[in-house]
Amino acid sequence: MTAPDLKRIHHVAYRCIDAKETVEWYARTLGMTFTTAFAEDKVPSTGADDPYMHVFLDCGGGNVLAFFELPSQPAMGRDANTPEWVQHIAFEVEGETALLAAKAHIEGQGIDVLGPTWHGVFKSIYFFDPNGHRIELACNIGTPQQYDELKRVAPLMLEEWSRTKRAPRHAEWLHKEPDA
Repeated sequence: MTAPDLKRIHHVAYRCIDAKETVEWYARTLGMTFTTAFAEDKVPSTGADDPYMHVFLDCGGGNVLAFFELPSQPAMGRDANTPEWVQHIAFEVEGETALLAAKAHIEGQGIDVLGPTWHGVFKSIYFFDPNGHRIELACNIGTPQQYDELKRVAPLMLEEWSRTKRAPRHAEWLHKEPDA
């Protein structure tokens, strides 16, 4: 048996509080295009009686972000044992100029934005959607040599982490911001 030949992520789905508000927020804030909606009273895969609205947004580049509104289910929660900064959706923008323009646009809508934060080979900003999902916009700033080095040391870092549960320093240069 061989592993499947994956082409891309078809879509990633999250839960939302209000499908209409979510579609409008993603269109206004991130320029996504609302493309598709499915609504059912029964779940097709299980047959369970659980009405839902499933909406799909085009993120560009063949990427699709989807949401489910589930009015019959208990209120949305989050994993109380996982810090809110861990689970997030990250989107790439063209460069630092685009990242700063996005930050100004988002802040102009009254949304708190953290960053830009330097990550060695990319910079990011962070904010939350109306459902409490953390969103990251990132722009790549690394060189081809830096990305090659990260790929080379990735197995070494994972192995060391697996043994020690402490941050390996195989790519120490990532932790030294040039302008700092």
